[in-house]
Amino acid sequence: MFEVWAPGANTVEVEIGGTRHPMRRGAGGWWCAEVAGAAHGTDYAFRVDGGDPRPDPRTRRQPDGVFGPSRLYDHDRFTWSDHDWHGRDLRGAVIYELHVGTFTQEGTFAAAAGKLDHLVSLGVDFVEVMPVPPVPGRHNWGYDGVDLYAVTENYGGPDGLKVFVDACHRAGLGVILDVVYNHLGPSGNFLHPFGPYFHEGLGSFWGQAVNLDGPGSDEVRRYLIENALQWLRDFHIDGLRLDAVHALHDKRAVHLLEELAVEVDLLAAALGRPLTLIAESDMNDPRLVTPIEAGGLGLDAAWNDDVHHALHAALTGERHGYYGDFGSLAVLAKTLTSGYLHDGTYSTFRGRHHGRPARHVPGYRFVCAVQNHDQIGNRAEGDRLPAELLRVGAGLLLTSPFTPMLFMGEEWGTRSPFLFFTDHVEPQLASTEADRRRREFVDHGYDDWAAKAPDPQDKMTFLRSKLDWSELEIDRHRSLLTWYRDLIALRKVLPELTDPRLTRVHVDFDEAARWLVVHRGSLRIAANLGPGRTNVRLPHGRLLLASDEEIHANGDDLVLPGRSVAIVRAG
Repeated sequence: MFEVWAPGANTVEVEIGGTRHPMRRGAGGWWCAEVAGAAHGTDYAFRVDGGDPRPDPRTRRQPDGVFGPSRLYDHDRFTWSDHDWHGRDLRGAVIYELHVGTFTQEGTFAAAAGKLDHLVSLGVDFVEVMPVPPVPGRHNWGYDGVDLYAVTENYGGPDGLKVFVDACHRAGLGVILDVVYNHLGPSGNFLHPFGPYFHEGLGSFWGQAVNLDGPGSDEVRRYLIENALQWLRDFHIDGLRLDAVHALHDKRAVHLLEELAVEVDLLAAALGRPLTLIAESDMNDPRLVTPIEAGGLGLDAAWNDDVHHALHAALTGERHGYYGDFGSLAVLAKTLTSGYLHDGTYSTFRGRHHGRPARHVPGYRFVCAVQNHDQIGNRAEGDRLPAELLRVGAGLLLTSPFTPMLFMGEEWGTRSPFLFFTDHVEPQLASTEADRRRREFVDHGYDDWAAKAPDPQDKMTFLRSKLDWSELEIDRHRSLLTWYRDLIALRKVLPELTDPRLTRVHVDFDEAARWLVVHRGSLRIAANLGPGRTNVRLPHGRLLLASDEEIHANGDDLVLPGRSVAIVRAG
């Protein structure tokens, strides 16, 4: 049975092998048709009012890319081996974010599955995969995706994703999938002929806004909610990261996110395993992660950029753009104890007050990182932090009350950049992408970055972003990897480090001397963010873990070389 929603159409046909089969109009603007012999593997397309053949808006497979026909795909034909998998709880977990196309040289799900032993030995609990729907060309970050129910063939298609998830579960790793519901990519987006999927006059930085609250929006919302349920049910995904929810235009009394949270909770109960929803948002609004019964939207967690900005600016000294309010140890201390810097305070970058207090929120509901795809990839040269800064940043992040997230290769200090890359096949998009990227930097006041940014369409921009796993044979990279492993292992055995209560976190610091001490129960995390040696008063402490072999006690003082961290048990 073929079905498609096209409420404004006069005729709809399903085309198979050059033959058009008329469809019958049903209730609610749905059209249907039965075609003898159509089954798993059959290619088809829809024609609305005699127009060009277009992929199914809910296509499960696009074997020939975003401009080709759809292919029928039966989820039940895949044989799973994860029957003993009961899911992962976000509390106490560590997330590892990766981009399938650059995680390995092969850039496939199968090759990524071959690296799971590395992730298991690292000690992470979840793998977060950047978006996987079909995109134009051979490589893309994934946020230009269309055909939201399908999986790009570049990585291995739907079966490839299932094989990867199955392997992750056998290895004890949960899988979080990054999904984009605020816009669709500019190339291969053929939803317009079918129905009112988009607002006519509203948009975001990335494209036309999805119609969540206008006429016809009931079915558009179901389109997105059922997409989310598909990943969790049919692909056995354990959680979704919802891209840029602040760009969702929804004025209805029940927000899409609340509706989604309810549906996902129901599915979790039916499946008997936890399912996690994580929002990316720059609103600094704890209502996102407040339970529905307490007046919130009911999501499980949210990305927290304030923690990233506080760490990055304190480590690097950068103050440009949105780092302008960050960099001091006082700001870092506030974010470590309050979640947000901007919790109703004035934001110079925005030119207004921003956010609301969140100290009552359990820390695990904030997903925080020293590096992620955005914060690296949105730099002109995709450059990463050097190892000496990663040691300090990781020491503070992995001992924080938040849910830590690492970005692929960070754990060994890879020198591979993560650049912004595209492969648009339409000439106009391909020829203007580099200019659009440079204008973006200029508009934000980064003229020097505009001159350095490589062409996103250049294949080398993509190839340079691939991880170099041979770096693990080099001592300095192996040393940093050991530090990350030791920090994660310590986090898992010391309950003070996963205590989510922000009210139990206290911080002492000396702005001039650039040292900071975080109190977590009887633990003290002492960090020297400056380049020179400094002494910190920590009487009667037992050193548990140190980033530098020169860290030592001198009476009641702990001696910290430049840019180093120590975890000490007081008393």
